[in-house]
Amino acid sequence: MTAILDISDLSVKVGGSHILQGVTFSVQPQGVTALLGRNGVGKTTTLKAVLGLMPRAAEITGRVGYAGASITRQPTFRLVRQGLGYVPEDRGVFAGLTVAENLRLAERAGSTPDYDTVHGLFPELRKRARQRAGTLSGGQQQMLAIGRVLLNPNRLLLIDEPTKGLAPKVVTEVAAALEAVAAVVPMLLVEQNLAVVRRMARHAVVIANGRVAYTGGASDLLDYTEKTKALLGVGKGEH
Repeated sequence: MTAILDISDLSVKVGGSHILQGVTFSVQPQGVTALLGRNGVGKTTTLKAVLGLMPRAAEITGRVGYAGASITRQPTFRLVRQGLGYVPEDRGVFAGLTVAENLRLAERAGSTPDYDTVHGLFPELRKRARQRAGTLSGGQQQMLAIGRVLLNPNRLLLIDEPTKGLAPKVVTEVAAALEAVAAVVPMLLVEQNLAVVRRMARHAVVIANGRVAYTGGASDLLDYTEKTKALLGVGKGEH
């Protein structure tokens, strides 16, 4: 299968910090590829570099290919129009606006917003349409952040730490929703909860010290405790 995303020799320097040092991996056009690593190794930087969201002062080299074409240094708005969906780690909801207003702002010109899918996955968003986003729980805000992206057609989703800080019950709900989405749209998922990774991911990429330390099957990595501890600092099945 031809990869939907190809990252080749990607290096990122910000100030005096060389965050990524020749990162190379690909994302398959089906299922979930998990991007793993200890805190601070450059997982979020990788997503932002793909999407053109790094600071102007950042030094970026390498190539990013998407759907068979180079998107290196393309502006973010063009990538979004080409079907790259992004859910940031900090959720980025507009706290002073209602749930409905947050969703309306995400509607993309030229396409019909898919409220049926969003409300089917997250019924809470319909119930709380008139509630200000800043008063939602962390889990509800995460549902809103994901829902905004799913309103529009996507060819690839980049999702950063969707279960971070959530209660176990909400983690299960969010993981189930993302699993349903991933059956239709491929996903590059940054996630620290290895139980979620085991449930969702076919493939895994591990970044360590700014470089790719592992690419292969997710289960092949997680089934070996010593390898998991060495690369991620936790044993198999641990959060």
